Amino acid sequence: MRRHVCSALVLLLVPFAAHAATVKSIRRLDGSRITLDAASKFARETLAAQHVTGAELAVLNEGQLVWSEAFGMRGLDPALPMQRTTTTWAASITKSVFATYVLQLVERGEFDLDVPVARQLEKPLDQYEPYHESASLLVADPQWPRVTPRMLLAHTSGLLNFAFLEPDQKMRLHFAPGSRYSYSGEGINLLQFVIEQKKGQPLATLMQDALFTPLGMTRTGMVFRKEFEDDISDRFDADGKFHAKTRRNPARGAGSMTTTADDLARFLSALFGGTILKPATRAKMFEPVIPIRTLHQFALAENEPEGAEAKNVGLAYGLGWGLLTKTTFGTAFFKEGHGDGAQNYVVCFDRHQTCMILLTNSDNGELAFRALLERILGDTVTPWEWEGYTPEAIAAARKSGN
Repeated sequence: MRRHVCSALVLLLVPFAAHAATVKSIRRLDGSRITLDAASKFARETLAAQHVTGAELAVLNEGQLVWSEAFGMRGLDPALPMQRTTTTWAASITKSVFATYVLQLVERGEFDLDVPVARQLEKPLDQYEPYHESASLLVADPQWPRVTPRMLLAHTSGLLNFAFLEPDQKMRLHFAPGSRYSYSGEGINLLQFVIEQKKGQPLATLMQDALFTPLGMTRTGMVFRKEFEDDISDRFDADGKFHAKTRRNPARGAGSMTTTADDLARFLSALFGGTILKPATRAKMFEPVIPIRTLHQFALAENEPEGAEAKNVGLAYGLGWGLLTKTTFGTAFFKEGHGDGAQNYVVCFDRHQTCMILLTNSDNGELAFRALLERILGDTVTPWEWEGYTPEAIAAARKSGN
């Protein structure tokens, strides 16, 4: 069976590469077109105007790559240009790729999203060394036995984003599990731990074997590898100063993956093509679990009101992906990736299997996203304020330290 699956994936990759070489324009969401030369010129000017150090951009139409280009620099000392082969830190886009792997396990009957986490472990969570200090309060909470993998993937568990943000750095539930949305990287890493316990292998190996190798994602990994060293992006702050080298380790389902725009395009093409998940499983992954009505994904002030923007596009969360359930262009799924010197975004619209991938190695990356998405993709429906992709939201986030 695995031989047949790998053969199907190889056949998928051949037209994937050939198709991109023959296309001269991008089909926007409204049916209009922009030439590749015009897209390239606009992207270069926009990225330069916002002082984005380096970027990789890609677009898919009908589930196939039609444009991919690298801009700016991957390193400044010495000066090294960003290339399409440059592996960059995907940050939280990792969560969605990890979620796809989890759904593979579900599809094969190897994992159940609705059996509570506590019942899927052989002993209480705080008896495992990684959680010995941080999980004692969580395990004592009478609501802890209700938390399921589905809640962790949909960010409805009640956990804060990370335990280190708690005053005592201990995990705790902030609301009844399943009752509302609150983004939690801690929950994704907890799900990773459960799966590693069940499978007896580290996540880096599991995802390499299940996704990266079969799809030909040769510039993608959950941890730093030696073969990446000659073509990997450094990361830079808002002033263009060196922030850090990209050497992610250990593997974290919440955000350790490094990749390229081309590799993510391979992943998305396979996702649309039904070769890594059956269509029925993919549909379950993109089925809304929880509606979202907040003004911002991460509140910039206490007691923020509901946002009309989120309501207008039917903002919701599925299993590992954000969802737009009612736009003028149909339904869409998306994921952000935000870290120090890494600002990224992926959005796909189902109607014509149209996607745009934006990877940057700069704290200024998000300043360019709205212009790039609107002009090149024709995306006028991404909830910019909720995402924090407006200059005002970015300034407020920087002021608050988020």
